[in-house]
Amino acid sequence: MPSTVVHVAVGALLATSLLAEHFDTRAAVVVLAAAAFPDLDTLLGLWIQGGHRAILHNLLLPTAIGIVLLADLVGENRIEQRWGPYGVRVAWVALVAYVGAGIGLDLFTNGVNVFYPIHDQFYSVSGKLSFSNKHGIIDTFLQPETHGTTHTTHYDTGFDLAQGPDPSNEERMFPIVRSGRQLLLGAMSFGILGFRIWESRKK
Repeated sequence: MPSTVVHVAVGALLATSLLAEHFDTRAAVVVLAAAAFPDLDTLLGLWIQGGHRAILHNLLLPTAIGIVLLADLVGENRIEQRWGPYGVRVAWVALVAYVGAGIGLDLFTNGVNVFYPIHDQFYSVSGKLSFSNKHGIIDTFLQPETHGTTHTTHYDTGFDLAQGPDPSNEERMFPIVRSGRQLLLGAMSFGILGFRIWESRKK
């Protein structure tokens, strides 16, 4: 599964591209925090069985936030009145980072509980898309896999090693990157982010 560092790295790419002229250090921090936010349910999973990848990884919470932002946009515009177009842009980019970098990476890796708590089922959308000279387009993404419920599914973390009580004296691993591709992604993302911050402070 992607580490929080990888989620934040993808959030950095979204911040540097989508914030456009509203990019600054404060806006970038908000977007990066939104990308990391879903992983807080790793800690909630210590008290709520199967809570990791469910409580903050479902799509219901960001949908509700999106409805609130949209209602404000077409209604009283409180965000714009207080923070101007800058605030509106930061809020929407943070929501995109929450869904895309925070939830999406896990959904397309090894699963999240998409509709929790209304429907308790973990889904993953992983597969391949290729073209064969004999079979044409081969697409397995349109067949989501199911992985059980919060009562039967557990994602091991350094904080929570196993379902139920943790084994004693077991090594606790907190991944930073899990592959060369993730290392490259992180290096490029944080490099671009650093450049944009340096560039914004020159103005």
